[in-house]
Amino acid sequence: MSLTIDSTLDFLRMRLGISEARMMEYVGKSVKEILDAEAAQGNQAAIQLAADMFSNPSQLIELFQLADPRNKLVIIKTMTSSQMAKLVPMLEQDDLVQGLRYFTMDSLMDMLQKIPKEELVKTVFQMFSEKQIIEHMPLEQLDKLLTSTDMDKGLVLKNLKAIPEMYLQQILESVTGKQAPTNQIDLINEISHLGDADYKQALKNFEPEQKRKLSLLITSSDNKYYLSFDADAYTHMISRDREKEDTVKAMGVIKPEYLHKMMEELPPDLLAIVITQIDTEKFADALINKYPEILAKFIAG
Repeated sequence: MSLTIDSTLDFLRMRLGISEARMMEYVGKSVKEILDAEAAQGNQAAIQLAADMFSNPSQLIELFQLADPRNKLVIIKTMTSSQMAKLVPMLEQDDLVQGLRYFTMDSLMDMLQKIPKEELVKTVFQMFSEKQIIEHMPLEQLDKLLTSTDMDKGLVLKNLKAIPEMYLQQILESVTGKQAPTNQIDLINEISHLGDADYKQALKNFEPEQKRKLSLLITSSDNKYYLSFDADAYTHMISRDREKEDTVKAMGVIKPEYLHKMMEELPPDLLAIVITQIDTEKFADALINKYPEILAKFIAG
């Protein structure tokens, strides 16, 4: 199980102050065996290094050349899935985003649907303007927005002033069956006094272009209304209109805690590769303080 690294032997030889000829006698030996043999001969440097390996991250980094991701990988691959999961929070945001590239587009969409809507909307804003979102949103989603119990009716009525009178007449007449007034103020007043069911149906009866215009005016005035749209409406929009690379980049705005959970969805072999990007000092410290048993195995060979 020992790490086969030529530079490790070079480091040991220099650190212990022994000749190349003597080092040849230790070919095939583990680090522990070499240190034990030297310590038995009174080599104080060997005694000190034996102690440093379990307490000094810098010495451990040099010993196993941990700055090289390949050497980190050898160690990480011996860890259990739960042990690897505990290293994921030590990764930087950019490293987590790089890890997302190992997922398929379908998997990314599935994970986006599972995170809080606020995080999903933040991601969508990285790829689409507000106007584009409303343009791409299915009409039934806009109906859901305009007729939601959370919708501020006063805000809707205020923005109806931006809709031409002829369209206000159409939706009012569609639910009353009577000729509507032509004055905008009167039209909005009558719409405001409709019963709840007729009021909601009138909004649904808007021509698509006007429905999108009204929806954009409302969502632009208060971004909280973007949370009214279903998660799958957003992910369908992304998968249809954006490439995987654009999606991965946009997901960099998601809070680390949710990206951590996504990384844990990777197969162990791929997760191990992602974790090799961990800061070397943090990795060495984790081996010493959290996984001394793993460290001991590599030292023992």
